Amino acid sequence: MAEHRISAEGGMETSYGFREVPEGEKQGLVNEVFHKVAKRYDIMNDVMSAGMHRLWKDAMVAALHPRRDPNYKVLDVAGGTGDIAFRIIEASKRTAHATVLDINGSMLAVGAERAKKRGLSENLTFVEANAEDLPFGDNQFDAYTIAFGIRNVPHIDKALSEAHRVLKRGGRLLVLEFSEVEMPLLDRVYDAWSFNAIPRFGKMITGDAEPYQYLVESIRKFPNQKDFAAMIGKAGFSRVSFTNYTGGIAALHSGWKI
Repeated sequence: MAEHRISAEGGMETSYGFREVPEGEKQGLVNEVFHKVAKRYDIMNDVMSAGMHRLWKDAMVAALHPRRDPNYKVLDVAGGTGDIAFRIIEASKRTAHATVLDINGSMLAVGAERAKKRGLSENLTFVEANAEDLPFGDNQFDAYTIAFGIRNVPHIDKALSEAHRVLKRGGRLLVLEFSEVEMPLLDRVYDAWSFNAIPRFGKMITGDAEPYQYLVESIRKFPNQKDFAAMIGKAGFSRVSFTNYTGGIAALHSGWKI
């Protein structure tokens, strides 16, 4: 579960990777990470997943199976660069509409520029806002997607509650996230890759290893598949399930607002 503790000074603390930081500081620290890597975000994901994130994202959108309907509305959270939203629009044959929400303006700027180059701007809206306090009314969206972003939210329970609130009845939540490796031996290989290779590659690509070190550590602090599924159920979702990808390196969680 997401952990929040009381510090020796009496204030609340939470994890920022393997460090404990004052609760109010985490979002700013996470924002700085993504300001640093925004222009190289796809390369970052290629490094962290050995290129597999592209296949996992394709599988996520295939599971969503977006309708070819101009009234079909998707909210893609923490999706600033547009990776998931673009796939959804293309899968709907450019009929659906996706709202891309991110707390980081640098990521959104990259996404808006990419959308323009792809000719997808008419199908997309980019909104800078916090996943814990969505600027939308109740029952607005047919689907809520978030890929590799939920673990960076300081209060995951609040984000899930907001997801439930803005979804229509019958709407679907899909969360793609790095998770707990469940295959013997693969977990050791993945740990060695994560803690030794990824920060080094990150420094080679961006000149700064720190963002990659945080991202690797944040994966280990995230709830495992069953615990995260329980959090989704506690937020009010029904028919909660998850599918492991590549031995559990990533998992796709699904829930429905019924």
